[in-house]
Amino acid sequence: MEDRSTRGLTRAASLATSWRDARCGDLSAAWTGRRVKLAGWVHRVRDLGGVLFVQLRDRGGRVQLAFGPDWCDADLIARARELGAEDVVQVEGEVVGRPPEAVNPEMATGAVEVHVDGLRMLSRAAALPILVAGVDEAPPAEELRLRHRVLDLRRPQMIRNFEVRHAAVAGAREALSEEGFVEVETPLLTRRTPEGARDYLVPSRVNPGEFYALPQSPQLYKQLLMVAGFDRYFQIARCLRDEDLRADRQPEFTQVDVEMAFVGVDDVLGVCERMLGRMWSRAVGVEIELPFPRISHAEALERYGTDKPDLRVDWELGDFTELLTGAGFGIFDAAAEAGGRVRGLIVRGGGALSRAEIGGLDDLARQNGAKGVIWLRAGEAWSGPIAKYVSDGIGQALRETYGVAEGDLLLLVAGPDSETRGALAALRREAASRVGAVDATAHRWLWVVDFPLFEPDPDTGAPIAAHHPFTMPLDADPDRIREDPFAVTALAYDVVYNGVELASGSIRCHDAEIQRAILEVLGFERQEAERRFGFLLEAFRYGAPPHGGYALGLDRTIALMVGAPSLRDVIAFPKTTAARGLMEGTPSAVEPQDLAGLHIQLCEDD
Repeated sequence: MEDRSTRGLTRAASLATSWRDARCGDLSAAWTGRRVKLAGWVHRVRDLGGVLFVQLRDRGGRVQLAFGPDWCDADLIARARELGAEDVVQVEGEVVGRPPEAVNPEMATGAVEVHVDGLRMLSRAAALPILVAGVDEAPPAEELRLRHRVLDLRRPQMIRNFEVRHAAVAGAREALSEEGFVEVETPLLTRRTPEGARDYLVPSRVNPGEFYALPQSPQLYKQLLMVAGFDRYFQIARCLRDEDLRADRQPEFTQVDVEMAFVGVDDVLGVCERMLGRMWSRAVGVEIELPFPRISHAEALERYGTDKPDLRVDWELGDFTELLTGAGFGIFDAAAEAGGRVRGLIVRGGGALSRAEIGGLDDLARQNGAKGVIWLRAGEAWSGPIAKYVSDGIGQALRETYGVAEGDLLLLVAGPDSETRGALAALRREAASRVGAVDATAHRWLWVVDFPLFEPDPDTGAPIAAHHPFTMPLDADPDRIREDPFAVTALAYDVVYNGVELASGSIRCHDAEIQRAILEVLGFERQEAERRFGFLLEAFRYGAPPHGGYALGLDRTIALMVGAPSLRDVIAFPKTTAARGLMEGTPSAVEPQDLAGLHIQLCEDD
């Protein structure tokens, strides 16, 4: 079997250029005694008086260069002493094995060094606004990193992030190509469609007063490709949404977009699982167990309070309404009388949490829609705000029926499910983190299926699409869709990884009448539907196959793979939460004459 040293020689041969024989990180004991030519950036300089050591870095890694009087002339050593951080140089010399006591186990090339006898300065670096060497554990403030992104991207951790991203994308392409998919690019200049966020608009110079929209996703185009007979399509698609930003959102992002014809839910889920398996194996060397478990949307909300449950935590929510109402505690009784429930979770070992920590959980519940959390600590005796209402019978039921053990903490929230489920989901995540109940090494996958087709708008209560307006209902009856929209189940599905939704999709609506019924429920009159979506509805008239697919959020996926706290760590040139590019200075003002050419005139704010 080929060892790492031999692989390094083979790899170097494929990467050799007129400027270098290998990348810095390719050198190993197999290179000992060879002359080598390298090029890269000066990472660190250590001057020990007699010998000068320089770490040279490129994308492949780092290697130590040595300048000493036994093999260098005085002029060369003097020029080496002038080297500064991030200078770009080319060197020549002999690869020499380090003595055992000088081997650096923290460097892949730590068993060797290069005794340099030739040095060529290629480019001098000015004084650095941020450091590159030695900052992976404590990088500069993010604003500085984004302002000086070119330097930030030189950091080895950032380079690794993008190598993982490349490997993951290659894995997706390999898996889909092997299953007969063809990669097709769809337009970036399109028309506005309702997909849940504001569009970025592009004025048309040659069509005054008219605008293109940048795509929030290729949704309609990939459906049109199915009608066109492409059968299996994918695209590494750029998407743009003008929405409020946070750590896991960017105005422009990338998704692996997949669509296929003549398929059902099982077919689509199987393709997605195999693609994810290849991506994880290729990028981070993790073998994913297939197939993923599945639960319905309603079951996810009942058991975990969210449709994105983190299965690294074993705890599930319980319904304590029947047990704890009628015991004299007014808050529980009032909630039940109003049609709500008393639900909660058992925090295993949570009895060790302090009053202050429990108070923080109460704040968390309020921040997530509940009126607060009631707690009960299990010990030799019950303690907490409702301890006096816990009769012997209730206590026995808590221990025997619900499994509450000494040292546990019971967290309870009362009210309608719509008010309490978000709070319970947040409490489950936070309490598990505080008591160390999250298995940080686990890879837990889950399909959530059978979503509702519509959900009520939080402000008006009117139906809005739970996924998007082009999803096929399980019960494909146009009259039922119009008459009882909230009772209609969609052939929609999400894949969840460690509590994060990574991909979402559905079987699409390929029937024009059903599509019109859905658009009517969403408030589109027939004429408006034809105006906005006529090109799709017209295509359906010429024979549309059953089809479905999914879109995987690539940036979010890579961030999870590498453990990055923000999408900005896996996007080369990201925007801030104010949607600004600090390095290039975007967005920027446009000269009046350029706006006039686009038939645009700026108006001052009132």
